[in-house]
Amino acid sequence: MTNPYVIDDEQLGPLLVRADARARRLTFRTKPDGIHVTVPPGTPLAEVKRAIEQLRPRLLAARQKLARPLIDLNFRIDADYFRLTLVPGRQERFLSRSGVGEMQIVCPPDADFADEALQAWLRKVIDEALRRNAKVVLPPRLQQLAARNGLTYSSVKINSSCGRWGSCSARGSINLSFYLLLLPRHLVDYVLLHELAHTREMNHGPRFWALLDRMTDGRALALRQELRQFRTGLCGLGR
Repeated sequence: MTNPYVIDDEQLGPLLVRADARARRLTFRTKPDGIHVTVPPGTPLAEVKRAIEQLRPRLLAARQKLARPLIDLNFRIDADYFRLTLVPGRQERFLSRSGVGEMQIVCPPDADFADEALQAWLRKVIDEALRRNAKVVLPPRLQQLAARNGLTYSSVKINSSCGRWGSCSARGSINLSFYLLLLPRHLVDYVLLHELAHTREMNHGPRFWALLDRMTDGRALALRQELRQFRTGLCGLGR
């Protein structure tokens, strides 16, 4: 391995592996620029990758926590499918006003946005709004794209996954994260088409990419790269 050696993981982002003569074991530290892995000299790459898989849930949680911004009066979501604003109010309690594609949270004047319990509550409120909107937006769009491209699927479900934008089972059941609504419209379509392509080609072989290329006007790989660079902010999703 070169020093440092970079592992580009689709879920975790870059892992920077560095050998250190003082290291006695593998250590992982999550930083804004990626996950830093320190290993003893001579550690096989296979051992590092095994450790990553064993620690993946913890590493993903740490990465997501670091990526989450503070939700306060300066926080905004201005996506194609969902808009959110927080505004000051005079009442003693938080109020929320929501409709299709938008939400406003009215905050009391003494709100302590540094309070972790309040941050957790605000995320829950926003997540529920995203879930409701995703159930309205994503299934019809999926059906439209499927009909346009002559593809079928057995079912579609909306979930809260922070690890995957979407997935497709061997039986053609498609799962979509409601965080998709935070992506630009063209990347939402890319994810839906990606999962629809799996109803015909379950792996990521040449035939899969050829099919997805046809459905995206030859932009499959470019869209994939754009999506991998995208982070929603709320949960650090990446694929």
